[in-house]
This record gives sequence, structure tokens and C-alpha cells, in this order.
Amino acid sequence: MMAYIYLLLLFLSYGVSLVTSRSFPSDEVMALTTFKEDIYEDPHLVLSNWNVLDSDPCEWFGITCNKERQHVIKINISSSSLKGFLAPEIGQITYLQELTLQKNKLLGIIPKELGMLKFLKVLDLGMNRLTGPIPPELGNLSSVVKIDLQSNGLTGSLPAELGNLKYLEELRLDRNRLKGAVPAYSNSTFTANTRGMYATHSNLPGLCSSSQLKVADFSYNFLIGRIPKCLEHLPSASFQGNCLQANNTKQRPSSQCGAESSESHKAPSPKHQRAEDVAKHTKASKPAWLLALEIVTGIMVGSLFLVALLTAFQRCNSKSSIIIPWKKSGSGKDHVVVYIDSELLKDVTKFSRQELEVACEDFSNIIGSSPDSLVYKGTMKGGPEIAVISLCIKEERWTGYLELYYQREVAELARLNHENLGKLLGYCRESTPFTRMLVFEYASNGTLYEHLHYGEGSQLYWTRRMRIILGIARGLKYLHTELDPPFTILELNSSAVYLTEDFSPKLVDLESWKSILSRSEKNSGSVGNNGAVCLLPNSVEKRHVDIHGNIHAFGILMLEIISGRPPFCKDKGSLIDWAKDYLELPEVMSYLLDPELKHFRYEDLKAICEVICLCIQPDSSKQPSMDEISSVLESKIDTSASIEFKSSSLAWAELALSS
Repeated sequence: MMAYIYLLLLFLSYGVSLVTSRSFPSDEVMALTTFKEDIYEDPHLVLSNWNVLDSDPCEWFGITCNKERQHVIKINISSSSLKGFLAPEIGQITYLQELTLQKNKLLGIIPKELGMLKFLKVLDLGMNRLTGPIPPELGNLSSVVKIDLQSNGLTGSLPAELGNLKYLEELRLDRNRLKGAVPAYSNSTFTANTRGMYATHSNLPGLCSSSQLKVADFSYNFLIGRIPKCLEHLPSASFQGNCLQANNTKQRPSSQCGAESSESHKAPSPKHQRAEDVAKHTKASKPAWLLALEIVTGIMVGSLFLVALLTAFQRCNSKSSIIIPWKKSGSGKDHVVVYIDSELLKDVTKFSRQELEVACEDFSNIIGSSPDSLVYKGTMKGGPEIAVISLCIKEERWTGYLELYYQREVAELARLNHENLGKLLGYCRESTPFTRMLVFEYASNGTLYEHLHYGEGSQLYWTRRMRIILGIARGLKYLHTELDPPFTILELNSSAVYLTEDFSPKLVDLESWKSILSRSEKNSGSVGNNGAVCLLPNSVEKRHVDIHGNIHAFGILMLEIISGRPPFCKDKGSLIDWAKDYLELPEVMSYLLDPELKHFRYEDLKAICEVICLCIQPDSSKQPSMDEISSVLESKIDTSASIEFKSSSLAWAELALSS
């Protein structure tokens, strides 16, 4: 009997210990629940299994726990289009090692409470819509190895406290609106009262104290001063697009730097501002004159708000607004008023027609044309060569919708920034004479189409063609996977690929006008029957994104590059129809090759043909992504110059062996 009781007690104690070991900290569950509550758009329902009644979150999507299932150690929810705010309560997940929320649509500020995560190794909030300063409290992340905050709207200066991160190896802060100097060394002090309640260091060592830092990117901000000597080992591209004193790195024009330095970037008020935090700053009693001043200020702010409201209303009703004609069987007075956002193009360079007329020799140097546009070549005074695309449309046909879509297209093109994309330098918009133009940086070696079909084929030897294919793939990968929202080339073909002096490819969307015209036509009949409507820019149709179409076109383009044949000939028909008998058969694969090619590499040809087959298959759901395509091509294609010195007989011998 005693033995039985002993065994029973032993079993109960084991059960209690097991339950105890599996119990989950309530503050971590609460923090995750708050995180979900602050996300107000979840289009892919990735948080649908986050059950707030479940005390064990280890099975929730994107959550990883430790082996004992006692603590959350990872939150990884990327590319899910989550829209909302970052909950400060995340700082209560004490043992968190990774917080990855890249490629979403997160808004607001980065909570300073993240600085409490002493075990955090990876902080990745890149490619969101976060604003405000980088909290200096991030300097308390004593275990962090990687911080990625790229492609947001962060403002303020770089916190010197980041230099406290002795294990930091990777720091990506590019494509924000950060200002000030890059902190190298500083002996200034700060306390918990002046810099935040989580500050623990008395010295601000600066980034030169981050001895483990191997990768860093500060490009496309508004940083000033000099590049610290301790960071000069980084690639020059890590600092381009700023306002730095650097001769070997391309910086912003001084006009942009001046404008940015004069603006005051104020961080928006945190969504989760705690009442007790406010109370700390208002404990002291205020003198009567200060109270009176606050009352007067409040009245003035309220008045200004009312004036702004009335002004906005008048913009939608005044005669100076842009009016869109709308055909209706009744009265001809019906119309739609479109409000154009004056801030939309504030960061894009505006050229005058006179400037472009001089640069393009009175618009006599035409290098391309279509039914909707003309393309001119020119040279800016003391500047680069340019390609100017001018829309061919009469002023009386130019509607408010067209103006809205034109400006949005300029803004879309201006955000593209990659070495294999044609750079938009600016635009021209004038009334007399009526002018709508796009100005691109000109690639001086003409188009790929010209070289393949009208140029000297010997210039496009095998390795050069492989480099062109890889460059196009990298550009498309950037457009499809690294931009949010993604961007696609409307008509991807060899005429949309411009080549530089060293035959590096630049994708240029010459058919942008078609997007403008087609979207405007879709809106022409979308007006209600009750008078005028005030139409805001975000309420109209967005730019069409056809990723599958781009991938299919890339397959045809690769086939055109290796064969030297156009996509369609009257006498020979479709290029795909001609090639399909050779693409999958090693023994006849060489029949695809351009007769101008004297040398080629069989492994490259085989890899290209495999990728072409994947791209052009009819079922788009089976297409690989550009990320996957680019990885395959990068790993299998050899672009070393030595290949050109090999005898072509080696390639033919390999073909003979494979057959």
C-alpha cells in the first residue's frame, strides 16, 4: 500500500512539474495579442490562427519558441502586406532573438521599448512605411548582429549609441530621410532623463567603435559631412545619394541638399503614447501667462485647421480646378473635378521646355517613335546625355485624369533606383506650348534590338550576351521583389533594353504613356449622375502590374539574345514556335544559336534553355519568380573573359558527347 501511495505521489509531482515547465509567460502572450490588435489590415490572413484565448502561442504563424516551449524567441512575418503599428509591448518578449517584419506596410514610429530586448540578434524592419527617428535606445541591444531599417521614411540623425553594439555586423539604413553627420566618435554624455529610461551607457562611442561591422549601407539619405575614416573600407555605393563631401561617390545635387537641410522633420506622435509618460513632463505648476499663451495658441491652431478645411473644399469647387469633360445625354455642364496633389512631385527635378529644346537641338534628333510618343536624344549643358520621351497628344484631349496619371507615373518612375534600370532624371510639364515629357539618362550604345538585328553581331560575343541576360534578370528581380509595391515593364523587349559603353543593360519603360492613356480611358465613364465629384488621387486605378507577363517576355528576350532572331518574322512566324523543337533536346540545342557567334559555352546554353522553357510555359502558376530565375542564372552562367579564348570546337565536342 505504501509503495502504491509513493508511486502515486511521484506521478503527481512529475505531472505538476511538467505543467509548470510548459506554462507560458502571460506578458509574452499579452504582447503578441497587442501586436495583432495594432495590425488593422491582414489581407493574406497570416494572423488568423493567432487565437487570443490560446495561452500557448508556439503554433501561431511566424512564431518560434525555444525547445522547452517556455518563451518566444523569433517573430518572422515578412512580405505579408500587414498594415498597422508596431506595438511597444514587443519589448516585453524578454527572450526574443529575432524580429523580422520586412516588406510589410507598417506605419508610425519604431518603439523605443525595443531597446529592452537584450537577447535580440536580428532586427529587420526594412521596406515598410515607418517614420520618425531611430530610437537611441537601440544602442542597448547588446546581442544584436543585424539591423535592417532600409526603405522606410525615417528622419532625424543617426544615433551615436549604435556604436555601443559590439557584436553588430550588418547595418542597413539606406533609402530613408536621415540627416546630419555619420557619427564616428563622440565623448558626449547622456543620462536616463535626457535620452530615455533604457539608456545605460555614459559615453557615445560612435560607429567607429563597432569593430565587428562588416556590411553597412547609408545610401540615399541626406547625410552631410565626411565619411569617417573607419568606414572607408565600405563600398562607395554605401554612401551614394547623400549630401556628403565625397569625391568618389555620386551625391545628391546641392539644390536637394539645401532643401532637405532647411526642412524640419518632426516625428509623429506615437500611437501608443502613455498617459503616465505625458504626466512626467507636466508635474510642475504653470504660471498664468503660460496658460494664457497656450489658450491663444490653441485658438490659432483651431482657426488654421478650419481655414485649411475650407480651402480644401474650395479646391474641389473652384473654377481653377482641373475639369474632366464627361459625355452625358443630358446637360453638357456635368463634369468631374480632380484634385492634384501638389506634393506628389516635389522631390523630382522639373525641366523647362526651353532647356530640353536646347539640349535636343530644337527637337531635331529623333531616335525613336511610336503612335503615342517621340523619343529625342540630347545633351544637357555641362551634364549627361539624355533621352527625352514626349507625348503626342493635343491639348484639347488632355483631361484631368490624364494629368493625374501622368504625375503618378512620374512619381512611380522616380522611385526606381538600380544599376540595370534607366534612371529618370526629371520631367517637363508646361502649358504654352502644351508639353508633357519624361527625361531619362541616356545609355550611349543604343538599344539591344539595334545591336542584335542591325549592328555588327561580332560585338555581341557570347560572354557579353550572358552579361546582358544577367543584368536584365537583376533589374527585373529588383522591380518584382525589392520594391513595394512591385513595378513591371509594360512592354519588355529588346527595344526597351539600352546599352552603355561597356554593354551593361539598362531597362527603360518607354511605353509608360500607354499606362497613362489606358487608365484614363477606363475612368472616362465612371462618374455618377449627381453633378460634380471631387476625386482624390488615391481613389483612381493604380498602375497595372503584370509580373507573369514580364517573366514570359523575359523568356522570349533570352531566346532573341542567343538566336539573333526577332520575336516575330513574316516569313518564319513566331520565334517561340520555331525554337520549341530545339529547346529541350541537347543534340540539336546548338541550332538555336546566332550564326554570328564564333564561340559559346555549352553549360551556359543548357542553363539558358532550361530557364526559357520555364518562363514561356502557358500555365503562369508554374512560372518561377524572378528571384528564383536570377539565382539559377547567377549560379550556372560563367561570364569570365577567359571563355572567349576557348576554341569553339570544345563546345561542339561537348555537344557531341552529350548526344
